[in-house]
Amino acid sequence: MKSRGEALRDYVIRRSLLMIPTFLGITLVTFVLIQFVPGGQIDQLRMALVGAGDAGELAGVGDARVQLDIPEEQLARLNEYYGFDKPIPVAYATWLADALRLDLGMSFRYNEPVITVIADRLPVSIYYGLITAFFTYGICIPLGILKAIRHRTTIDNTTSILIFIGYAIPGFALGAVLSNLLAVRFEIFPLGGFQSPGASELPLFQQLIDIVWHSILPLIAYLAGSFAVATMLMKNSLIENMSADYVKTALAKGLTWRRAIFVHALRNSLIPMATTVGSLLGIFLTGSFLIERVFNIQGVGLLAFEAIQARDFPIVLGFLVISSVILMVGNIVSDLAVAFVDPRVRFE
Repeated sequence: MKSRGEALRDYVIRRSLLMIPTFLGITLVTFVLIQFVPGGQIDQLRMALVGAGDAGELAGVGDARVQLDIPEEQLARLNEYYGFDKPIPVAYATWLADALRLDLGMSFRYNEPVITVIADRLPVSIYYGLITAFFTYGICIPLGILKAIRHRTTIDNTTSILIFIGYAIPGFALGAVLSNLLAVRFEIFPLGGFQSPGASELPLFQQLIDIVWHSILPLIAYLAGSFAVATMLMKNSLIENMSADYVKTALAKGLTWRRAIFVHALRNSLIPMATTVGSLLGIFLTGSFLIERVFNIQGVGLLAFEAIQARDFPIVLGFLVISSVILMVGNIVSDLAVAFVDPRVRFE
């Protein structure tokens, strides 16, 4: 019989191998759909040329309406340059081979390598993801335990009202209200951005203070919804375990109430929380593009949203590659976290 360590190793290997067909399926479907979406780079070039012709007419270039388009020879060269002249299987295989070498192509909009554009936005998203995760688990777990122990008391009822008010208000809407009230009207906090102009020239400590000051309102908007979900998940799970037979049996055998709750019931109550650990990896990349737009935060979520609007397909595919890998790795991390909390889990 395999030891727990060997079973865990084999499980991780199996799940890692399953990531390959999953990744191929996700990217292939998206790649094929993108080929049929109108408004790509060549269409935008054609529209830009037509727009230039309209502008020339307004400027008095000629009496007749100027109709500009891309000549067929140039159009063929552009299709060849962007890889649109190849059959879809060949084009996908070429793109996949480049992606495996971390060559995700050139951004149409920024005219830079996709990996560079995404890497420039990653630090901001990782920063907000880490802070959000820290506060979500560092506050919601103790608060959920407190609400379970003080169930139906003033503390429980008051915090429930506040939590569900925050849950009912979308994060981006709360961010817009806070920004208008505390940044525009009273000028307490910065209006947006990640740093003040010229902050990079300040001493390190003052730079950190400036970043923290810019982060307060966005973090409130990020945490408003996640607080309710995590807190109530922790509370309901602990209440359910507090009334379980094994806790009653432990108390009947003379175990103290504190030890029965905080050692036995609490460990089992952390299992649902452990299932959400892997999803935190996605927070580092996606964030909330609506909150990022409200506060003008140049994160990866806003980058992906703007790329979809601008039909910048290389960035869309690059974002999909990174996010799908993170999602699949996150699922494995969640399983490992559950196994760490619950020793009854067997990877066989």
